[in-house]
Amino acid sequence: MGLKGYQIGKTKIFLRAGQMAELDTRRAEILGSAARKIQRCGRTYIARREFISVRNAAIKIQSCCRGVLASKVHQELRRQASAIKIQKNFRRYVARKSYGRLRLAAISLQTGLRAMDARNKFRYLKQTKAAIIIQARARCHMAYSYHKSLQKAALVTQCGWRQRIARKELRSLKMAARETGALKEAKDKLEKRVEELTWRLQYEGQLRKNFEEEKSQEVAKLRESMQAMQLQLEESNSRIIKEREAAKKAIEEAPPLVKEVPVMVEDTEKVESLAAEIDNLKDLLLREKEAAEEARKAFLNIEEKNSELVKQLEGSDDKINQLKEFVQRMEEKLSNAESESQILRQQGLEMTKKLSSAESEIQEMTEKLKKAETEIQTLRQQALTMTPIAKSAPARSKTMVIQRTPENGHAQNGEAKQLSSPITPIDEDSPEDKPQRSLNEKQQEFQDLLIRCISQNLGYSKGKPVAASVIYKCLIHWRSFEVERTSIFDRIIQTIGSAIEVQDNNDTLAYWLSNTSSLLLLLQQTLKATGAAGFTPQRRRTMSTSLFGRMSSLRASPQSPGLSFLNGRPNKPDDVRQVEAKYPALLFKQQLTAFLEKIYGMIRDNLKKEISPLLGLCIQAPRTSRASLMKGRTQANAGAQQALIAHWQSIVKSLNNYLTMMKANNVPPFLVRKVFSQIFSFVNVQLFNSLLLRRECCSFSNGEYVKAGLAELEQWCYDASEEYGGSAWDELKHIRQAVGFLVIHQKPKKTLNEITRDLCPALSIQQLYRISTMYWDDKYGTHTVSSDVISCMRVQMTEDANTAVSNSFLLDDDSSIPFSLDDISCSMQPQGTGDIDPPEFLREHSGFSFLIQHSE
Repeated sequence: MGLKGYQIGKTKIFLRAGQMAELDTRRAEILGSAARKIQRCGRTYIARREFISVRNAAIKIQSCCRGVLASKVHQELRRQASAIKIQKNFRRYVARKSYGRLRLAAISLQTGLRAMDARNKFRYLKQTKAAIIIQARARCHMAYSYHKSLQKAALVTQCGWRQRIARKELRSLKMAARETGALKEAKDKLEKRVEELTWRLQYEGQLRKNFEEEKSQEVAKLRESMQAMQLQLEESNSRIIKEREAAKKAIEEAPPLVKEVPVMVEDTEKVESLAAEIDNLKDLLLREKEAAEEARKAFLNIEEKNSELVKQLEGSDDKINQLKEFVQRMEEKLSNAESESQILRQQGLEMTKKLSSAESEIQEMTEKLKKAETEIQTLRQQALTMTPIAKSAPARSKTMVIQRTPENGHAQNGEAKQLSSPITPIDEDSPEDKPQRSLNEKQQEFQDLLIRCISQNLGYSKGKPVAASVIYKCLIHWRSFEVERTSIFDRIIQTIGSAIEVQDNNDTLAYWLSNTSSLLLLLQQTLKATGAAGFTPQRRRTMSTSLFGRMSSLRASPQSPGLSFLNGRPNKPDDVRQVEAKYPALLFKQQLTAFLEKIYGMIRDNLKKEISPLLGLCIQAPRTSRASLMKGRTQANAGAQQALIAHWQSIVKSLNNYLTMMKANNVPPFLVRKVFSQIFSFVNVQLFNSLLLRRECCSFSNGEYVKAGLAELEQWCYDASEEYGGSAWDELKHIRQAVGFLVIHQKPKKTLNEITRDLCPALSIQQLYRISTMYWDDKYGTHTVSSDVISCMRVQMTEDANTAVSNSFLLDDDSSIPFSLDDISCSMQPQGTGDIDPPEFLREHSGFSFLIQHSE
């Protein structure tokens, strides 16, 4: 061994110092060389074994391949099948082996991660439970004292309010009593009026009877006088005729001329007398005629007067009927008034009882009010002793005791606000309030400028909405998210609501959709909800630096479920910081979310309204276009093809217009994808339901027409890209598969398995059965599927009818909002506001200089 400096004894070996180290090194060298030899032999053996196994495997594969190549001449198909089977088994083996390794690794990783997560959760639960117990005890004490003070104040307010209500009820009862007296007077007046009307009615009837009697008497007298005058006229006429005949006879019977000389005087006298009588008779006749004419005229006048009187009597009858109806109505009103007066009397009696009880309660409340005033005076004295605290929080010097509810954090009604005057410990005109008042006025001025600015279209800067950035920066700078009460959130919401009142202005809707989504994302990155945000009064927060304050901040540090994604986001912008949000900020966020969903629904519904009339024209091809289709596509010219898809091109034009409009307004691509996905789903429902309900649509040529239109929509999806189109094309799967079934050839050769699995996997058996039975080929005259397939469909339909929830074969349109706030947060990139330039309107104002500093 070459060792020196040792001596061998009988039972021992004596070595010098350092010889043991040499022996150890020598021993280590020998052992190391032996180990290397063993390892080399082992590796050689392993490599040889692997080489032999690989060589054997290669020999086997080569033998198989040579055998396959030898039989290639006469068994080509069999050789391919065997090769495919060998490759499949080999790949399955390799894939299964790699999957097993991956599965074991994943299981081990998952167990470790789950164990770590469980330990963290258990530790966090223990800490949270301890913090909750401590906070619960503290809050219980504080809430109990605060509740007692609120209860006393509420009792005082309720006393005053009930006293006011009792006075109002007493006043209303007095008014009701006065109204009953007025109703009685009106009833008496109406009764007098009814009596007068009945008396007048009787008087009018009596006048009518007297007038009819007088009229009948006058008519009888006139008729008698007419008859007498007619008799006199006839007598005078007969007498004149007789005298004329007598004169003629006398002239005829006269003697000869010689003898007549002495008699001429007598004859002439007779003739003259007769002529005079004739003249008299003529005068009498004329007089009689004039009298008859006057009588006739008088008779006509009397008849006219009679007709007028008849008309007046008819009018008086109508008036009498109207008066009767009026009397009946008035009687009904009187009966109703009497019943109401009885009801009012009963109510008056009840109210008197209530008033008596209310007066007793008021007396009790006044006593309680006196006690509360004494307590308020003591509270004032205590508040005066706490003036240093009030100076440190000037914003709280004028706070009121306001009754809040756990749901909204606001006053329930206007009752508790009336207590601000007796509870405020400092006078309104105190010198400490003047700086606060000036600050409030400046803040109000800044808010007015902000509202005036965002009511205009501020446009976009570097692809980001300016209005959302300005609102966010101002709210952060003013610390509006951290205050208990502010009006800026309500004013912003009112501005947005007034801007979107016009539902037809899609540009404005898209503008505010972009702004609300960006502002919501910024709020999601910024706001950090606490366990008691907005619900604890301000005077409870004076202990924020104490043990309870530290525990509440520790409790608020874990992320809430709704903000878990963004709060843990590693790539958050540098200019966005998290703040603890109070109740108004969280309510503002909820209202913004509601406006976002409303604007999204309005844009979607406007697009649906625009394309709905075109969808009815797109489901069935025009007859002229159908004829060109039956002649064949090669024979149709370009003009016919253009007219064939004109309606589809109109739909594509509408889609392009909306896409351009939303791109111009920088609407997030996630929302654009959701809009078009729902629109394509709406198109799918309308076209598919129309196809199932109308037999003329289930033809071969109509299927080609719809297929050409769907090709236009597919081209639009390709042009819109995956960023804006998304999965919109997949929403048309029902109509695409139905149209594909209509235009496929050799339908009788298809089996039910091929139809349900390969051709139309998305369609139900009921839908396939309806399409198959309604199909008709107007181009080639082919038939639908075989009768065996249809019978199998019927059997399966009867089996499914027992278990199916609904037997309807039509599709339903889903008009719900297909996303949540977390979906928007996950899909959009984190936004910063530092690189956005503020508008010129705010650059010139010194109060908004922080916007310029941020942008720089």
